[in-house]
Amino acid sequence: MALRCDLILRDATIIDGTGAARVHGDVGVTGDRIVATGDLGGWAADREVMATGRVVAPGFIDAHTHDDRAVLCGPACMGCKMSQGVTTVVVGNCGISLSPIRFSPKMRPLPPLDLVFADGWARFGEFGEYAEELRRSPAPVNTYALIGHMTLRVEAMAGDTQRPATDREAAAMQVRLRDALAQGASGFSTGLYYPPSKFAPTGEVIAIAEALRAARGLYVTHMRDEGVGVLESIEETLKIGRDAGAPVVISHHKCAMPENYGRSNETLALLERNARTQEVAYDVYPYAAGSTVLMLHVLRDDVPVKITWSVPHPEMAGRWLHEIAAEWGTDNKGAAERLLPAGAIYFQMDEADVQRILKHDLSMVGSDGIPHDTFPHPRLWGTFPRVLGHYARDLGLFSLETAVHKMTGRTAGVFGMVDRGVIRAGAFADLVLFDPATVRDAADFDAPTRPAEGIIETWVNGETAYVGGAGATEARAGRLVTRHQSGAVSGGLPAGR
Repeated sequence: MALRCDLILRDATIIDGTGAARVHGDVGVTGDRIVATGDLGGWAADREVMATGRVVAPGFIDAHTHDDRAVLCGPACMGCKMSQGVTTVVVGNCGISLSPIRFSPKMRPLPPLDLVFADGWARFGEFGEYAEELRRSPAPVNTYALIGHMTLRVEAMAGDTQRPATDREAAAMQVRLRDALAQGASGFSTGLYYPPSKFAPTGEVIAIAEALRAARGLYVTHMRDEGVGVLESIEETLKIGRDAGAPVVISHHKCAMPENYGRSNETLALLERNARTQEVAYDVYPYAAGSTVLMLHVLRDDVPVKITWSVPHPEMAGRWLHEIAAEWGTDNKGAAERLLPAGAIYFQMDEADVQRILKHDLSMVGSDGIPHDTFPHPRLWGTFPRVLGHYARDLGLFSLETAVHKMTGRTAGVFGMVDRGVIRAGAFADLVLFDPATVRDAADFDAPTRPAEGIIETWVNGETAYVGGAGATEARAGRLVTRHQSGAVSGGLPAGR
């Protein structure tokens, strides 16, 4: 009697996420798990997909997102990720998380908290409430959550963040972090570059991060300086990790501004040395431009800026700042002042640094996409196919197996995602099927929301979440994934918490 399962992908090129060489074979799925791989000629399935000439890989894990709110908005909000083959997103980055925070509904969140907060969204006083909403109304992708220092700081300091926290305030933040970790969060993130957190001394961060030790949580950071002071910022980051007893992830590693081009040789050497004695990794997006809120102090004539959104002038989204300034008869700073609050893309990196950082063994891939921007950076829609198509296939920066590993197995290992990021019997059936000859990013800086090409189908926990040419399905199979936990329940708190 033939063995039976729900789904079989037949005659596929299997790239399993470990970095191992590709093999040809079949992948069988029952429920939310992969049940077998190899020659499944004696098996039958309710659905069989002929995958000849196509690659099946683990679903991609976006190591760096600002999808805290987007995951709660249903499939329509996550098409930007599922169309790339992304099945799991890491939220709560750069010190910005949607929970836990209690503040007046009339208080407008300080930038860059407004990247995720909007009217009616300051409602998760406990991380457990956020987790419960994910359980009640599951996301279409898996969610792995960090707790943001900036969010904790604004609450504990009643918005008075332009100073170091007192010992009492730091202790209150540590308690909030400890509680959130007990409720299913997996780590602590900082954005020491940004005004609401830049006045926090290293000691404040360490005091809060001490909560990570017992929970075996991660420390993830948008460092204090990615420019002239990048080496000192790496040293500070490593110290925080050591003193708090936590593994370190550096967010969107880069060497920003023209005077720092080429310094990735120095930063990578420093990280390599320290990786011998402590756990450290970083994520990177495959573009030479970054995006965040529009900030006056970083504006420079040698760094072009494109506007992604503006509250007082929404019609300027997608326009170059220097063109707006000329139209208004002012300089870039004067135009920016009129546009605030706003978001922007900064063309501030060197392509040679991007490639060197992306190629290095310590790297993972994260989009840093900002889903609520009117005219977003194309990384929101294009990051993962760009790595597969442009960097692996077209430029030969690394093999396709290495590209997949940086977006799956390596990321799952760094973040402690159990049974994800690999294709093997017993792993969760987060899968993507793509055409290696045609996969590419179609989004660019002029048309940033074009879906990728060559992504055929995406499965989340065994359910079809996206079909190329048809778009996102109505499936909401995503779960809260917690560090070192199996995450075997739909949404909410993982088993055993």
